[in-house]
Amino acid sequence: MKRSEINAIIRSADAFIRAHGFFLPPFAYWTVEDWQEKGEEVSEIVENALGWDITDFGLGDFARIGLFLFTLRNGNPKNLASGNGKLYAEKIMVVEDGQLTPLHFHWSKMEDIINRGGGKLKLRLYPAGEDESLVRTGEVTFSMDGCRRSIKAGEVVTLEPGESITLEQHCYHEFWGEGKVLTGEVSLVNDDNTDNRFFQPIGRFPTIEEDEEPLYLLVGDYNKYYQTRPA
Repeated sequence: MKRSEINAIIRSADAFIRAHGFFLPPFAYWTVEDWQEKGEEVSEIVENALGWDITDFGLGDFARIGLFLFTLRNGNPKNLASGNGKLYAEKIMVVEDGQLTPLHFHWSKMEDIINRGGGKLKLRLYPAGEDESLVRTGEVTFSMDGCRRSIKAGEVVTLEPGESITLEQHCYHEFWGEGKVLTGEVSLVNDDNTDNRFFQPIGRFPTIEEDEEPLYLLVGDYNKYYQTRPA
């Protein structure tokens, strides 16, 4: 992805989020220069990958297969191992009309996906086999806003604004918007480096062509622009 495309996506998503009465934390708007002045006090942001996250899943067609995310809060995988500290995460996402997030599941993370406003969010669900295969028979059981439901494998669940679904580990899911959707996620600690099992071998993060300066840093930019200084 070109940096200019990423910057344009950030501007558009930020406006859409604000239009729905949702506001991002102050660090969302730190510039490159701001980051270069930060020290140990912001290490939680960096170590737990909080912030802007835009991906085309390495396929080069963001409008068709891609996702905008902003991680608002997150623990660390070390917290899960110890059972102490922050054990949860929250994201806000923008799913464009017809834009697909590809089929995947998580080994560790259980999550709620929430339609926070806009269009309808469509999710297709399958069970995963013991060998991580896609099981195309039988049923998938899940919770929608506290109510248990079952559907046939491969069927589509529709979330209207205000509705949510709880997805357990090892549940393959893909989703897309029918209209542009402001989408929330509340989950166990999120680890995008090791806890995504995509059905097709694709990448989680984009390759970036630097054709202009970053508007704001993505989580993948921190190592380049943030150098820890003594407190």
